Amino acid sequence: MTLRTQKIELNPNNKQSTCMSKHCGYRRVAFNFALSSFKVGLDNDEWRTEQDIRKEFNTVKSDKFDWCKELSQNASKNAIRDLGDAVTRWKKGQNKFPVYKNRSGKCSYQADNGEGTVEVYKKRINLSKIGWIRMREELQWTGEITKVVVSKHNNKWYASITVRRLESNNYKHQPLLFDDCKQPIGIDVGINTLATCSNGDTYDNPRPLKRYERKLARANRRLSRRRKGSQNWYKAKAMLSGVHARISNIREDAHHQATIRIVHKASAIGIETLKVTNMLKNRKLAKALSDSALGGFLTKLKYKADRRGIPVTEAPQFFASSKTCSHCGHKKVDLTFSERIYHCHECGFECDRDLNAAINLCPT
Repeated sequence: MTLRTQKIELNPNNKQSTCMSKHCGYRRVAFNFALSSFKVGLDNDEWRTEQDIRKEFNTVKSDKFDWCKELSQNASKNAIRDLGDAVTRWKKGQNKFPVYKNRSGKCSYQADNGEGTVEVYKKRINLSKIGWIRMREELQWTGEITKVVVSKHNNKWYASITVRRLESNNYKHQPLLFDDCKQPIGIDVGINTLATCSNGDTYDNPRPLKRYERKLARANRRLSRRRKGSQNWYKAKAMLSGVHARISNIREDAHHQATIRIVHKASAIGIETLKVTNMLKNRKLAKALSDSALGGFLTKLKYKADRRGIPVTEAPQFFASSKTCSHCGHKKVDLTFSERIYHCHECGFECDRDLNAAINLCPT
């Protein structure tokens, strides 16, 4: 059994949208109350557990937060549990100490109350205290729903639905288009070309941040000139969020289009091991690397290959795929980044630099 998550855009009416906003506010209030209670306990040398904080919140919520009576208590319960998880990670040294949530932060809440408590039927989802909400598309997975997180981005509502798959063949995907020509494929990723495959296919990198840089700067200037909290400030903020959303959508679409075509053609996949954190330390390339989001591209490629049972092989971190001749195996030590055509001094082999690297990464 495996867990799969799908993020689907919702199409609520005005009443449902207002109710979901209230649930997000309820989640924020419950989290901040729990964090404040936990801090008071630390000051008094008392370690308050998640259960202790939940009991305290249930005692005072009818007086302090009487407006929450019409809302689902799943939002507050899951918020307190989120704080418990954050404190656990902080105790292990994995995260910093949790901070208070503010109104301008992420607008989201967890709507389920455990496995099987949220119902989905075709293009509709039933949320507690809200009712049936229309979805833009159907859920791709069949199985038991284990988690539902409702969030708002750029004035649009989304539901991230996690499903526990009970069978291996319950993914309702499109039939494979290239079954008759499947072959092992090596992939070299880069900035100028998003992906170069050993079979000769190339996928362009849209570089959306570079394309929308001037529009993004203009939106930032407009926001900085508005008085914070005014109606014009909120309008400018929405406009800036729209530009960011456009950039993200272009990048995500390019990644999904390329990865789905690759897995449809591949019987096995070979990729390089990227240490994105180390690569971003190069100040000259950091902006272009962030715009390309190569780590996100490889993540999508891996999970799509895993769904279809396609093995993915990662080359060692320091394997010189670009410098090694794919014809004779000779390593060209003096290869510079500006050389886009690889020419081997030993055997005379010549081809595109990225294609040579992709051939070296191709699994045998």
